[in-house]
Amino acid sequence: MDPAMHAGTDAKATAPAATLPAVSGKITKVDEAAGKITIDHQAIPNLSMDAMTMVFKASDPALLKAVKSGDTVKFTADKVNGQLTVLSIQKGK
Repeated sequence: MDPAMHAGTDAKATAPAATLPAVSGKITKVDEAAGKITIDHQAIPNLSMDAMTMVFKASDPALLKAVKSGDTVKFTADKVNGQLTVLSIQKGK
């Protein structure tokens, strides 16, 4: 059964990272123990979120190992199970 078909499920939560806009930001904190990352980011259109600094959950703990505080990144984020979640992240150049 497709989870997006359940009543009350946010269909955007099942959107693949490739279909979401890549957003620029700068890592201000990585908390591997909590599985969270703090990013000073540009606007996130799919979340109707203005530019700000936010804490996100990492969809995969391995994402947190690829970045550190101070890194400039491009990332995708969405609301997954009610939590703002980074789905993909890549160091900027």
